[in-house]
Amino acid sequence: MIIRNAIGPAETKNMDTKSIRDHFLVEDVMQSGKISMTYTHYDRLIIGGAVPESTSLSLETDDALKSDYFLERRELGIILVSGEGSVEADGEKYPMKAKECLYVGRGVKNVSFEKTGNEPARFYFTSAPAHAPHPTRKMSFGEAEPQHLGSVEKANERTIYKFIHPDGIRSCQLVMGFTELKKGSIWNTMPPHLHDRRMEAYFYFNLPEEDRVWHFMGEKDETRHMVVANNQAIISPPWSIHSGAGTSNYAFVWAMAGENQSFADMDPVPLATVK
Repeated sequence: MIIRNAIGPAETKNMDTKSIRDHFLVEDVMQSGKISMTYTHYDRLIIGGAVPESTSLSLETDDALKSDYFLERRELGIILVSGEGSVEADGEKYPMKAKECLYVGRGVKNVSFEKTGNEPARFYFTSAPAHAPHPTRKMSFGEAEPQHLGSVEKANERTIYKFIHPDGIRSCQLVMGFTELKKGSIWNTMPPHLHDRRMEAYFYFNLPEEDRVWHFMGEKDETRHMVVANNQAIISPPWSIHSGAGTSNYAFVWAMAGENQSFADMDPVPLATVK
């Protein structure tokens, strides 16, 4: 497990490109035949990827957690971003197709990932501390709550699909879903916003290999950017804007943890104030 310490805006604005990427970009999320995990001290969120091959992969605890098993004090949200597979949670199997979500609550001792189709199964997951158990629950793509935003004229036409949230799959603090941009649209979260009560993580997927997303971060008057490829993740601090523009349309999983679970709790940032 890779550990990423939390830093503030004063340190960030003086960083060069490599330092910014080292702190806020997670490049090797999907590793064939492995489970990868990155632990950020922003709200203690864990970002991970599982890519099983011929055998299943078990989600093991790490010394950084000081727990007997991974979900002893945590909850888990999983979205299968490509392929077909299944997740087994304490002996019960949950078949999954691309763009489906599974929530696994605190106290589940054994979690494993398996590939069931011909194409690689790429499971993206996030985990946050949990104070109580909630039932394990799967939600299909068709069951997710859609929210249509943006316009063709602004090149930001997109649909948000909510899975783990107060009116969907219940959790302690984790909020999770994904956003798909329409063909011809490139901007996400534009105009930008802040939510100082929660950190957020982005995982960009369904981006052609030759294309990139310019992800913008930082304080509104001290913005910085990172150039991001397919299947890479961004750690977004509570004090930072989070927005992006791609050379193609794409999708991204968003996950939040922190003070509350209100998706609507955000502070708009007028474009006239962005520098």
